[in-house]
Amino acid sequence: MRRKWKITLYTMLAAIVIVIGFVAWKAYATYNQMDNIQKSKEDSRFSQFEEKPEYKPPEWEGSERVNVLLMGGDERGLRKGEVARSDSMLIASFDPSSKKIHLFSILRDTYADIPGYKSNRVNAAITLGGPELAMKTIGDMTGLNIQYYVYVDFQGFIKLVDAIGGVDFYVEKDMKYSDAADGHVYDINLKKGQQHLDGEHALQYVRFRHDKLSDFTRTERQREFLKAIANKLKTGWNLIKLPDILSEVTPYMESNISAMDMLKLASLGYKSHQAGSAQLPPMELLEDRNVGGSSVLGIRNEDALRGYVQETLGKDDTAPDASASPSSSSAATSSEGTK
Repeated sequence: MRRKWKITLYTMLAAIVIVIGFVAWKAYATYNQMDNIQKSKEDSRFSQFEEKPEYKPPEWEGSERVNVLLMGGDERGLRKGEVARSDSMLIASFDPSSKKIHLFSILRDTYADIPGYKSNRVNAAITLGGPELAMKTIGDMTGLNIQYYVYVDFQGFIKLVDAIGGVDFYVEKDMKYSDAADGHVYDINLKKGQQHLDGEHALQYVRFRHDKLSDFTRTERQREFLKAIANKLKTGWNLIKLPDILSEVTPYMESNISAMDMLKLASLGYKSHQAGSAQLPPMELLEDRNVGGSSVLGIRNEDALRGYVQETLGKDDTAPDASASPSSSSAATSSEGTK
């Protein structure tokens, strides 16, 4: 009997050692892939931009709110040394204390002050000074300290969605658009209804803006689809596959996040819940303007915009009554906690 018990014990210990070894190997592989996202100066698509102290993002200590600027670029037809305007811009805001995540989408035609340059559409900042200037511009506009950025092109987005096995998603209407300029490579043709979207069809969905509200509805779709991707990444199988997923995406992705900080962010994201999302600027703070013969979106009141961001961060759309939540009201009035 004692011998059988020892055999069982040794078998259990061996199994535990194997599991720990597998987890350690996966963690090491994941760390190495994350380390590849932070490109060297010579490998970066933004190598022509000088690092300027006034654009340097604040450091994240780990306990305060952390904000990540997510940018998607359309790099079709670019010549060597050219940088695409950020076709899509979103801010993912994480609060380590409340474990809440908020997602903001930035309207790309918003007319804003670009430090060191004339005012311009906010999506032009990356072409003038690279991602750090884009972070500084959007940070000043929103009142948020933006510590990190992640940039990905069309192919990177396609690879990401395919690597996680696609996403089950409801397409709210028929979407069709054809463009001969790129040889119809990125034509859009989606049907209304619940369906499984692979990478190419997911890109069609988040890019579509050929309806009455154009970029307004597109940014809303992007926020919702990004939530679906985040939920899919949290599933057990995709967590196991994380090194393989990252290996598919890293050639098309660039970031200033170190591998160690990315692991911290991944852990924080896994423990947190999606508390809300919003468009910036909101409709009530927008006005049509004409600058140099071009139509842009003006901000009626910049202080009100920054106040709106803080108010949104204090809410939790998943709470039974977000407006009555004590934590919501205290968070809305604390600028230090939400910066």
